[in-house]
Amino acid sequence: MDRYQRQTILPEIGEVGQQRLRAARVLVVGAGGLGSTVLPLLAGAGVGFIRLYDGDRVELHNLHRQTLFGMADIGEAKVSAARRALLQRNPDCEVDARPQVLSTSLLPDALDAIDLVIDAADNFAITYQLSDACLPRGLPLVCASVLGRKGYVGSFCGGAPGYRALFPQLPTAAGNCNTAGVMGPAVATLGALQAQMALSLLLELTPSPLGCMIHCDFINWHLRQFRFDDAPEPESAGVPFIDPPMLTADDCIVELRSRDEAPVSVAEQVLRILPQQIADWQPPADKRIVLVCASGMRAAQAAEILTARGCSRLALMAANSL
Repeated sequence: MDRYQRQTILPEIGEVGQQRLRAARVLVVGAGGLGSTVLPLLAGAGVGFIRLYDGDRVELHNLHRQTLFGMADIGEAKVSAARRALLQRNPDCEVDARPQVLSTSLLPDALDAIDLVIDAADNFAITYQLSDACLPRGLPLVCASVLGRKGYVGSFCGGAPGYRALFPQLPTAAGNCNTAGVMGPAVATLGALQAQMALSLLLELTPSPLGCMIHCDFINWHLRQFRFDDAPEPESAGVPFIDPPMLTADDCIVELRSRDEAPVSVAEQVLRILPQQIADWQPPADKRIVLVCASGMRAAQAAEILTARGCSRLALMAANSL
């Protein structure tokens, strides 16, 4: 117990709390910038089991913010490099490293015997999928997102409202680190807040961070917190995300990207319909319509148009999240 002495002397933790962390099983989705801070803090605190999903490999441009990795890790699967780094920090932490993107069909297995989920993927499509899966299971979900020098962290589900209660619809536009840039300390701060929320939930500390969101603005130096405990869930379920294994032969797959953007789609037989053409398209009445784009945003906007026209059998697919 010498390893944890500085936290077990806290009266709200003690040996009982430390044993609770030892027994905890946490799913972390993403081993990038947020995960690089979340993961060592969880392992350092003594979380006994971490299941980790990420399909990427370490690249040179990652290193300014993904501080879990070094030059020697370039080219290696992030989950493998992360597992090695975590075991060097705490060999008592079991790390189940899975080198793949977590998509919808994998969620039942990913969530098996898990106590808490941390969304460190910073990807809207994955966040909605995780919330839709965690809410009915009663699993706490700690999400964060950061861009430039701004971001947020919040705790959903597990008895609190889900992500759709605050954000019933996907954004119409959003940047990402690849196109808009991000500063490493901003990412690390949001990741540290995720870890603190997760540990507080595992330790059942009060007040609970469930139903709490914190906005961090490192441009104007504002940190604002608000609670959303009473936010109502949407009256109707949102259009679900699916992945290729969930496609059927009867689906009508609509590829919203041009051939220049996506020469190869998610299936051999797809309809190529650009977003501006959806309003004039006559969808089949007897098929499920699967709307495909890169991030899911154009697909969600097309789904709104089709829903207003009476289409109820719809699904979304975000190709960049597969």
